[in-house]
Amino acid sequence: MGFSVNTNASALSALQNLNSTTKSLDGVQTRINTGLRISSAKDNAAVYSIAQQLRADLRGYNAVKQSLDRSISTVDIALAAAESISDLLIEMKEKAVAAADAGLDDESRTALAQDFEALRDQITTITANAEFNGTNLIDAGTDIIVAITSPDAVQKITISHESLTLGGGNITLTANQTVSTLATAVSAVADVTASLAAVNAVLTRLGAGGKTLEAQRTFATKISDTIEVGIGNLVDADLARESARLQSLQVKQQLGVQALSIANAAPKSILNLFGG
Repeated sequence: MGFSVNTNASALSALQNLNSTTKSLDGVQTRINTGLRISSAKDNAAVYSIAQQLRADLRGYNAVKQSLDRSISTVDIALAAAESISDLLIEMKEKAVAAADAGLDDESRTALAQDFEALRDQITTITANAEFNGTNLIDAGTDIIVAITSPDAVQKITISHESLTLGGGNITLTANQTVSTLATAVSAVADVTASLAAVNAVLTRLGAGGKTLEAQRTFATKISDTIEVGIGNLVDADLARESARLQSLQVKQQLGVQALSIANAAPKSILNLFGG
């Protein structure tokens, strides 16, 4: 074997091996620090691209869940208000039927009329306050709900407006309705009965809409959870394996440093040939 002070092949080989080990060690440390096996397109362009698309879908489903949450809350407010109005109409019917008794004295009818009108006015208060996030499904306006159900914002659920104002589309009772006379009491019985049936129909529609929204919310949660797991399967690092590799590479790096040191020292043995 020849010796050269100009070229140390052993040192070059040891240095290459050490650089390779160091590069592998840097990769392992990056995976441990980030928790990702694929953290950039350089690691695996195809898988990284798929993961990025899935991340975009996941963000889209986060927006879907927010949209559904707002819609569910709006419907819940409308339902609570409609249920209260239904209860008020039941009480009003009791007052109207009692006031429609031809044998009732004026004092009693007046008392019934006062109770009836107080209940009537509560309907106006309830409809005005049945608002969530600027949307009121049961007032005199035209607000509707359009909830997004897909991450591309194409698929949607629409909940229609249901007016429960006095004299509106569902409640035939007017803001001046009374039972102060026998005739108005008889008329009020018919109006309250019709209004109660209409309000109960509104409750059915709103309840069905709310149930649909909640079902979509549950589905969106399951889909987003599945996507998140899928992303993890594609890009997450196996930290137990990486930890084992880290220890192995650290030992290999130390041995590489020693090998390079030995290789660098080899040319000095030439001095022995000259009595150095």
